[in-house]
Amino acid sequence: MVAEVIAVGIFLTPAAMAKALGSPLLLLVVWIVMGGMAVCGALCYGELAARYPEAGGGYVYLRAAYGPGLAFLYGWMALLVMDPGLTAALAVGMASYAANVVGFSPIGIKTLAIATILLLAAINICGIRLSAGLIRWLTILKLALLLFLLLWGFGLHLGNWSNFTPFVARRAHSAPLMGALALGMVAAFFSFGGWWDVTKLAGEVREPARTLPKALVYGVMIVTLVYILTSAVFLYLVPLDAVSSGEAFAAQAGEILFGKAGGQVFSAIVVVAVLGSLAAIITSAPRVYFAMARDGLFFPGAASIHHRFGTPARAIALQALLASLLVALGSFNQIISYFIFVVVIFVGLTVASLFVLRRKPLGRPEYLTPGYPATPIIFLALVALLLFLLGSNNPVQSFSGVGVVALGIPVYSFLFRHRSAKSSQ
Repeated sequence: MVAEVIAVGIFLTPAAMAKALGSPLLLLVVWIVMGGMAVCGALCYGELAARYPEAGGGYVYLRAAYGPGLAFLYGWMALLVMDPGLTAALAVGMASYAANVVGFSPIGIKTLAIATILLLAAINICGIRLSAGLIRWLTILKLALLLFLLLWGFGLHLGNWSNFTPFVARRAHSAPLMGALALGMVAAFFSFGGWWDVTKLAGEVREPARTLPKALVYGVMIVTLVYILTSAVFLYLVPLDAVSSGEAFAAQAGEILFGKAGGQVFSAIVVVAVLGSLAAIITSAPRVYFAMARDGLFFPGAASIHHRFGTPARAIALQALLASLLVALGSFNQIISYFIFVVVIFVGLTVASLFVLRRKPLGRPEYLTPGYPATPIIFLALVALLLFLLGSNNPVQSFSGVGVVALGIPVYSFLFRHRSAKSSQ
């Protein structure tokens, strides 16, 4: 979970957040609030994973609570755009940063991105133990490099503590407070995005009812601490008045840390961070298509298990091929932005399913959400606030995403409703 969530976002979002908020205290508050939101959501997902310890994550919980139709729409969104799009975006981002280190042409960047996707998919097909081992070591390396940035920056006194003053008051020329809070909360949510994906692996984890709740909660707490400390060292190195774009902010910090070669060194650190996230997404995402096919909501071949490795090889290959196709076609970050609004809706619906499932006679799971019902209510209140901020700031993109996902309704009605009914009999 830590491997997937800590990606390129933490190197880019603090600049926009700090510049808009104009106050180190407000930046800290936003990280804590959004980290608290993620913890509340993680506690709820922990109970859902304990109730349904099988592959598929949110798809499984939505199907159990609301039926196969809504679950299909979740899978439709994940299959066609969100998972391959995010995979491709991370792969291209990683290859672009790698080009800063070794030098690649635009074709070389795409070639490296596709090769990385296919290699990680092949490792994933060879077994969850092998892919989990790779993710584990990449995560350790990622966290070690971020810790090195903290120790190098603070320990060698390369910045200035005066950059944190005034700590409470907002600086002149900051964005209006409500707009700044909106930008900060949305950017922070994006940086935390993906913490829920670890539940997709429940069918391949030992004692998932015990393991996954701990992984979710501890993982979110680690990510929150890393984000706060990383933002702090960036502000320590680069004063708010000098902040422009996220890329320039990172370049400025890299130059202060490592001199003239700072850009290349910092690029290498970003490559490691993104590679770990890419490996985690390629591991978790295909389990949704596998679960859908198993339930008759997707083409049956995606439900097949490799006879030797015991992994959903065809589902993994499908996601890798779709992501590679998007890399070859070109830019798609704008396409992904259409679906962020919808992703927040589905995450909210998944947490809300806890109220539905608790009324069903399923027995008492090994793990129950602490603080229920306050915990899911707090999470859903913040989800509602995020949807309002997203919808009011980008209404065309937000509702276009809803419309595209709604196209899955006739697909489900004509192709998969009958199969789903048969599989449930």
